[in-house]
Amino acid sequence: MNRNEKFIEEINQGYASKGASILLGGAILDKTPLADAHVKIPLKTLNRHGLIAGATGTGKTKTIQVLSEQLSSFGIPVLMMDIKGDFSGIAKEGEEKSFITERHQKINIPYQTASFPVELLSLSEQSGVRLRATISEFGPVLFSRILDLNDTQTGVVAIIFKYCDDNKMPLLDLKDFKKVINYINEEGKEEITESYGKISTSTTGIILRKIIELEQQGGELFFGEMSFDINDLMRIDENGKGYVNILRLTDIQDKPKLFSTFMLSLLAEVYQQMPEKGDAEQPELVIFIDEAHLIFKEASKTLLEQIETIVKLIRSKGIGIYFITQNPMDVPSGILAQLGLKIQHALRAFTAKDRQEIKQTADNYPTSEFYNTSEVLTSLGIGEALVTALNEKGIPTPLAATMLRAPMSRMDVLTESEIQEINNKSKLVKKYSENIDRESAYEMLNKKIADIEAENNKKEAEQQESKQARTTQRQGPSTTEVVGKSVLKVLTSTTFIRGAFGILSKILKK
Repeated sequence: MNRNEKFIEEINQGYASKGASILLGGAILDKTPLADAHVKIPLKTLNRHGLIAGATGTGKTKTIQVLSEQLSSFGIPVLMMDIKGDFSGIAKEGEEKSFITERHQKINIPYQTASFPVELLSLSEQSGVRLRATISEFGPVLFSRILDLNDTQTGVVAIIFKYCDDNKMPLLDLKDFKKVINYINEEGKEEITESYGKISTSTTGIILRKIIELEQQGGELFFGEMSFDINDLMRIDENGKGYVNILRLTDIQDKPKLFSTFMLSLLAEVYQQMPEKGDAEQPELVIFIDEAHLIFKEASKTLLEQIETIVKLIRSKGIGIYFITQNPMDVPSGILAQLGLKIQHALRAFTAKDRQEIKQTADNYPTSEFYNTSEVLTSLGIGEALVTALNEKGIPTPLAATMLRAPMSRMDVLTESEIQEINNKSKLVKKYSENIDRESAYEMLNKKIADIEAENNKKEAEQQESKQARTTQRQGPSTTEVVGKSVLKVLTSTTFIRGAFGILSKILKK
């Protein structure tokens, strides 16, 4: 058996699958694609998470498109967090061109064009399905971790949630939370101290500043009603294809805290609501997180720990999470260790640091007698990648340099009119378009403060009236009273009476 035959046998055995699988492309040996060595990923292992990495322009987005198309074809919904805004073309049928035909002939995979059902989502004011969540749904622990609070500050947040629960005050948006903080610092200080203990104003001041920071990154748009129902991510169209939900994030690249907040809340909610699936034949949902370094770069230690915990546990719910970034070193080692599928596009070595990182990246892949991994990483062409996955038994597959198949859908973005067309047909856009602002902590506390002020004003008026009465009593009788008493005294005096009777006697004598 020659080298080529041995390699083909290793690939075919390593990537063999009894159940359904995603066909990525054809294996490459000595820079030549082989028509008889196909690289396939079993659907059964796609809840084991993954990494798609590589330098800019090496084909990462097209790889995600290929994966999403086939997942959708198997009736598996997808959530794609699209920060660059270049993924929306999956909604439209592609066009076969000569270079695509040639590529598919080399790897012996037929090519056909297709479009896929798409829902456009938005965290900001971009058009699409508005995603929101209430503060109450986050709970005190998760909300504190998003704000990066210490234990003392987290304890105060827990008291705020408890106070609102006890008084049936919904915490829906950031203005609700800020109002509660202002209330316990001022009008409600005695009430809180009596029932829950004394709270330092310096602690509440720090919490308030953290909330303002989140608010400045667009948090006021995210927190509120109506809350997004994760079951709306799990839809299948009338043709049995899973919906590809594209979260458009092009306008929040400079707002990583908002991005981290949404991602963590989504993963936490999916984990809490989805039932246990065990070793299912295929995942319930696959999530692709583009530009993942934005999350990890700005995330606090506690936030990273929370993400790592959820990544470890969520696969039992049938959810696969795939991180997309330029360099695998952008992903924390604790999370990197959880990723079963790795698709590594080319890396560029311009500096000594680049070469060191390439060597570290190569060490994360299985050793192979057919490749010098470090050299292959720098010589891969566009649309080529090193691949290793887990087979149906959970065993890592052999390392395979792969020429990836081309997407079946459009390899370009949608026009504004096409985006509008999708949104106009969407039932979810209509469902989540209304911004509900029902009575919550903000309104209820405003009413409570108004009642307190009215009561205080009434007491103050009564006190003022009582004070004025006492002052009048101390000052003695009024001028009118004095004059009246003087006249009465004159009229009743002995001299006046005698004079009056004397005059009367004289008149009678006459």
